[in-house]
Amino acid sequence: MSTLSHRQASTLVRGLRFQCRTQASASPKSNNHFAYTCRPKSSKASKAQGPNASSTSTSSSQPTQSEKETLPWQEYLTIRKRKRRWETALTIPTTAAGFFAGISYFGTLEMDPTKPIFNIDPMWVYGGATLGCAGLGYLIGPIIGSTFWRLTHRRLMRLIEQRDKEFHQHIVKNRVDPTAQSATNPVPDYYGEKIGSLHDYRQWLRDQAKFRKKAAGFLSED
Repeated sequence: MSTLSHRQASTLVRGLRFQCRTQASASPKSNNHFAYTCRPKSSKASKAQGPNASSTSTSSSQPTQSEKETLPWQEYLTIRKRKRRWETALTIPTTAAGFFAGISYFGTLEMDPTKPIFNIDPMWVYGGATLGCAGLGYLIGPIIGSTFWRLTHRRLMRLIEQRDKEFHQHIVKNRVDPTAQSATNPVPDYYGEKIGSLHDYRQWLRDQAKFRKKAAGFLSED
């Protein structure tokens, strides 16, 4: 009896499945209506969330206008360090060029020991003039290097000049009084020329603090 009831139940389930399939195929409009009623909810939700999500993502990924108009300090200090390298790199050849130019000119002049120049032996005068040419090349080198550097950074010059002013203000505000220096306590990088990174700037601040403490102790002993 139980086997017959089990078979009857299985046939009944199969019949119901077949009936549901035939009704679904016979009434496609109802299925489409169900699909239509379900889709607008998800589309509305996506439309409601879409602009907000896109706006938040774009606002978080895109920098603000103020960030675009300012140069990051780390990048500025790196550029400043490269500028110093440009100036140093061109100082060497200009100094050598001035020295050899002085030798090539003053070395070919006739020197008569009996005819001093300003009561000085001509050899010393010409030698000093040659060294003067080398010194002139040493002074011109940084100017030429800075000029070439500006040509390679024309697009960022406005932002760099803005940071230059702010950096100079920080240096003037935090550097020590040079009148308190001594032979054993010289002023540590008064103009901040050696600062090329944030780490260098922090070290510069520590050096200024050490100078103040040492100067205060020296004055108290006096």
